[in-house]
Amino acid sequence: MTDKKKNKTETAEKPEVEQVEAAEAVVEPVVEEQEPLQHQMLRLQADFDNFRKRTQREKGEMFLYANETLFLEMLPVIDHFEMGLKSAEEHQTDCSVTDGFRLVYNQLLDLLKKFNVTPIDAIGETFDPHRHEALTHMPSDQPAEIVIDQARKGYLLGERLLRAAQVVVSSGSPAAEATDAHPSEEKDSK
Repeated sequence: MTDKKKNKTETAEKPEVEQVEAAEAVVEPVVEEQEPLQHQMLRLQADFDNFRKRTQREKGEMFLYANETLFLEMLPVIDHFEMGLKSAEEHQTDCSVTDGFRLVYNQLLDLLKKFNVTPIDAIGETFDPHRHEALTHMPSDQPAEIVIDQARKGYLLGERLLRAAQVVVSSGSPAAEATDAHPSEEKDSK
């Protein structure tokens, strides 16, 4: 090749190289601008997904606990039913009347069970301040902190406490209380 042809080829290649370099220079800022936008889009998608999940969870909880106020209003009625049945049995009321009331009472309990409302059986259990409301402590043959009597049933709505059980809690044996009281008196007399 001659020098003239060589120079023409080099000059012809130079604009192409310059165009490619110029195109790369334009592409790099565009790619750099797209990366933050992609990250922002991913964050928005994650936020929306979290929002959707939270909304579904809240909707489920709202459905589950929507009747909580109604159940709280029904519980005193059930308490009075229990007291009436207990009184009827103590006074030896006509068996057919007692059986009729017991059927209605059992229907009410079945209705509560259908909506996942369950009674808390407290007698004989260890006192739990999250489920029990202590009315008093009394000496008994039971170990300390054991529920010995129940004044009013407690109820759960699912795993959530609807109403705490009102209970009487054992403070231990009367003999243990008497021996606990005497050593302090002996120390005072010395």
